Amino acid sequence: ISLDAADPFRPSLSLPDGDYIALGFRDTGSGMDAATLSHIFEPFFTTKQKGKGTGLGLATVYGIVKQHEGFIWVYSEPGRGTSFKIYLPLTADAASATIAPRGEAPPGGHEVVLLCEDSAAVRATTQRMLERYGYTVLEAPDGPTALAIATRYHDPIDLLITDVIMPEMNGSDLARRFRELRPSARVLFMSGYTDDTVVRHGDITAGGHFLQKPFSHSTLARKVRAVLDAPRGGPPRRA
Repeated sequence: ISLDAADPFRPSLSLPDGDYIALGFRDTGSGMDAATLSHIFEPFFTTKQKGKGTGLGLATVYGIVKQHEGFIWVYSEPGRGTSFKIYLPLTADAASATIAPRGEAPPGGHEVVLLCEDSAAVRATTQRMLERYGYTVLEAPDGPTALAIATRYHDPIDLLITDVIMPEMNGSDLARRFRELRPSARVLFMSGYTDDTVVRHGDITAGGHFLQKPFSHSTLARKVRAVLDAPRGGPPRRA
């Protein structure tokens, strides 16, 4: 769509004139009151019960949209559902975009990876990705389960991959306690939130590395291989 000064909806968007791709979503749920609506994009804000949500879902969406110089608009009323509209600027490069040629296949390995992710869908997908490249994967839905696995598993565990923000125990606390059990193992934090605050929250400066969600098969494979092969005591890097 095209937005210009004559568009009646244009003043509420705080966007420059131009062409945009518009995405619309609507649900028929319970809706939100004005007080809740005013906080929905704040990191860690959630209306769910303790341990049932991280409050990073919409904050992640908001960060991604803003990174691409777009705008997200929301309208909701109690009992009448919620509507979202996302506007992303259409660039001249989009029309001429081409698929990059395939390069060298990313390297795999045979190490043992402990994967801790509270989202079942993300955990299952990441596990399949890792196993595709030859890794043995031990999976856990939360920090306590991951520590239990690290305690009872008799063979070496080479790498812990953990989400940063999780119910019960966050990734930073898990990594600290995991290192006490497995001091020679490496740690890779991952998060879908784009703000550096989450990176600091994950304590990647204390011997960890960081991977931004979402990631492709090849990005994950290259990052895991780089972390496993990195010299001891080297500076952590993001991807």
